[in-house]
Amino acid sequence: MTAIVTAPQPPSDVNKRSLPGSILVHALLIGGSLLMLYPLLWMVSASVRPENEIFTSTSIFPSSIDFSSYLRGWVGLDVSFGRFFWNSLVISVLTVVGNVIACSLAAFAFARLRFAGRNFWFAIMLGTLMIPYHVTLIPQYVLFLNLGWVNTILPLVVPKFLASDAFFIFLMVQFFRGIPRELDEAAMMDGCSAWRIYWKIMLPLSLPVLATAAIFSFIWTWDDFFGPLIYLNDMNTYTIQLGLRTFVDSTSASDWGGLFAMSTLSLVPVFFFFLFFQRLLIEGIATTGMKR
Repeated sequence: MTAIVTAPQPPSDVNKRSLPGSILVHALLIGGSLLMLYPLLWMVSASVRPENEIFTSTSIFPSSIDFSSYLRGWVGLDVSFGRFFWNSLVISVLTVVGNVIACSLAAFAFARLRFAGRNFWFAIMLGTLMIPYHVTLIPQYVLFLNLGWVNTILPLVVPKFLASDAFFIFLMVQFFRGIPRELDEAAMMDGCSAWRIYWKIMLPLSLPVLATAAIFSFIWTWDDFFGPLIYLNDMNTYTIQLGLRTFVDSTSASDWGGLFAMSTLSLVPVFFFFLFFQRLLIEGIATTGMKR
């Protein structure tokens, strides 16, 4: 038998030709990334600048570092900024819990249970995605005003426990439909009820989409300005976004240093929340929207 010896191949010309293009692409991506990060870096830099240098330079490198803006912003208002953090945290956590529980139950019903008018109600639910939030704002405000809920966190939290976010329901329905029905049928043969199938089978297999809904709920609620602006009037109930607005006063002096310092701190929870759950977020998006 004659052995076939393969001569070593020279380096591919394709790789040589693609190297300049690869360098150009990476340079453009790095440049675009720096351009997008510039406002964030400038804000962080402005939070440690002396007050009189904030709007006199576009550089992200301060001439001197002064952390007094953080102390002034934290305790400079009538209410400590820690109170605003606590209010935002309570509303965000309750919103996450409400959305995950209520939307997963609604999605399980649409994806797994058979009942009269299921497709009709699912279409109605999808139709609500196209209704702008501002269209229902006044009726909702009148309803909550008659219930005596204005100036409390109830209008911001209670609707989340009633599966009011159709986007998350649709996201979870798509994911549940990808789980084999044989698991349900085997569980039913063993005597499991619909509730036990939801709790013991569907939820443990749906961690990526549940994490995706939780992350989006937390970030959107934490950054929300309009909802708290409508329903919260007492400064003790303000969220972070409303607290930041109080640093700017059109009738007197504004504390820009305190504003940028507290704005920087307000990004920390969102950053770490996204950092810790990034893998589940990407997995959840990749296994839901692309399925059907």
